[in-house]
Amino acid sequence: MADEVSVVFTPSGRQGTVARGTNILDAARELGVDLDTVCGGRGICGRCQVVPEVGEFAKHGITSSEDSISAPGPSETTDYRGRRPLGSDRHRLGCHAEICGDLVVDVPAESQVHRQVVRKRLEVDNISVDPVTRLYFTTVAKQELETPRSELDLLRDSLATDWQLSGLNASLSVVKQIQTALTKDREITVAVRDGEEIVAAWSGYHDAIYGIAVDIGSTTIAGHLLDLSTGDALATNGLMNPQIKFGEDLMSRVSYVMMNPGGEVELTTTMHEALNELVGQLAEEAEVERSDILELVLVGNPIMHHLLLGLDSVPLGGAPFALATDKAVETPASTLGIDCRDTTRVYVLPCIAGHVGADTAGAILSERPDLSDDYQLLVDVGTNAEIVLGNREHLLAASSPTGPAFEGAQISSGQRATVGAIERVRIDPETLEPRFRVIGAEAWSNEPEFAEQTKKITITGICGSGIIEVVAEMMLAGIISADGVVDGELASRTHRIVENDRTFSYLLHEGEPNIYVEQNDIRAIQLAKAALYAGIKLLMEHRGIDHVDQIRLAGAFGSHIEPKYAVALGLVPDCDIDKVSAAGNAAGTGAVIALLSGQARREIEALIPTITKIETATEASFQQHFVEAMAIPHAVAEYPHLNKVMPLPERRFANAAAAGGASTGRRRRRRS
Repeated sequence: MADEVSVVFTPSGRQGTVARGTNILDAARELGVDLDTVCGGRGICGRCQVVPEVGEFAKHGITSSEDSISAPGPSETTDYRGRRPLGSDRHRLGCHAEICGDLVVDVPAESQVHRQVVRKRLEVDNISVDPVTRLYFTTVAKQELETPRSELDLLRDSLATDWQLSGLNASLSVVKQIQTALTKDREITVAVRDGEEIVAAWSGYHDAIYGIAVDIGSTTIAGHLLDLSTGDALATNGLMNPQIKFGEDLMSRVSYVMMNPGGEVELTTTMHEALNELVGQLAEEAEVERSDILELVLVGNPIMHHLLLGLDSVPLGGAPFALATDKAVETPASTLGIDCRDTTRVYVLPCIAGHVGADTAGAILSERPDLSDDYQLLVDVGTNAEIVLGNREHLLAASSPTGPAFEGAQISSGQRATVGAIERVRIDPETLEPRFRVIGAEAWSNEPEFAEQTKKITITGICGSGIIEVVAEMMLAGIISADGVVDGELASRTHRIVENDRTFSYLLHEGEPNIYVEQNDIRAIQLAKAALYAGIKLLMEHRGIDHVDQIRLAGAFGSHIEPKYAVALGLVPDCDIDKVSAAGNAAGTGAVIALLSGQARREIEALIPTITKIETATEASFQQHFVEAMAIPHAVAEYPHLNKVMPLPERRFANAAAAGGASTGRRRRRRS
């Protein structure tokens, strides 16, 4: 209809049509978007601020223009009375700004009632502190009229005598610091990088300098501030990656660059602003001065890597997926818009291949499969899964296009890991009744405490770990066949099997809203997990092995999958369940290691070129592995280890063609 317009909210991805002239706050309420307000839309609290976006958004089929929203009135300009100041000239009040045409609008984190749960925490043990930048205290000889020398030369002499440092360089800005410091006192502390360059100077004794390690994910950016002298972690913080407004998945962001001239500058600038904000948050949390932050180490996938460094990301969007550089990068922090000293340096770990990036290099540095006698499988589960397999003899690496299903996208009731999302699921195999836990509450849904704990929480959907568990549990309970088809005959046993057009759905939660697991949801998970499993099998095939000894699940999502469910769904091959474990934010841990250890940097730079890269798209056997892995957990693979802890039902297939020669009997083994 002419009076209806399309609106898309980011980062949630919620979209729909509303009447032309609807204000953004009302549109958000109508579409179930998380937009804060306290004053009820009177323009007093300032909490419903949003940022309208301008450009062509091919993913949503929308061109959003400045004319798509009403012009700011006095209530947003001269007569603005909100308690919270407007964030910028682009920020608008959702309760006053009206939608006049097709619109894409971003809801900043500070305007969301339930902000993203950034789960990436620091998990580091036994790191040898060997930083590339160190502090040195010395006393510099006084100037003598008879033998005049520069202050820099006198300082060099003292450092050579006291610390055996020779041939040190210093930039003009640092020479100024040295001159100022020695004017006050002949005792001075300097920071020396790589044993070659003086990068900072303080009068008298100065006992601390700091560094920051950052993992730049496509969804979240997580950072840790550490004392470079002691290795102590002083602050951890994170924020949503603001590039989400240009596209939730990586290829959408590459498409945005391709279709919007200057789009690459927007994405790069947005990233730099977010990094600078994160640095400020970490410094404030740790109560340190920005000027004392001298080192940053960054990791990220190849597209994040290229957009961060201002490199062209378009070649990564199609074959042959060529990197601009696969070497480690060093650059002044100022070139990335980070406000510290002009001598503060950023080190970016090397990339491995077009879809296996510096984040995987960080994960390898954290897990060190190259030092293991056993075959270790390291998997970072995300929108694009990175896979590393091997031992001290040799490593192989690949990526598999799993898509965003594991993060809640493409799932009818899917969502990110925010308060109110279902994250754990169990289904009784006899009654087919579910019980679950949600983020923000400790109790299970069948426990008395659940109602009290969720009194102020709206159960809104299912996040990634919940999706993994509910599909696996549906298989174990016999609700779905091995080929993922919901058994409609079970509708006679339980009201939770609901007919949905020509398929059936499973009612997981009765409430407002009802939360279903639909047939298309299961298919999306099958496609995603089959891509990952097929990639793993390719690496095993190339290595000539039929099993792995250890599996490490990395990343924020991988860290919240219960190991036995990762195997039961068929995400990864069968393995001793005790040897399947979470690696935490391995990429971020690797960044921390590189921040604290110059030796670690040299080792990873030497190791990366020796890794064999496997391109899944060109492998003839990938399709066969993929088809077999579509079954849950697999069409033909055996699971002796999993059966010890979680007895599997007999494989049955609704579609005989999907069986791949397996039995199509309908009997199942009752779970113990």
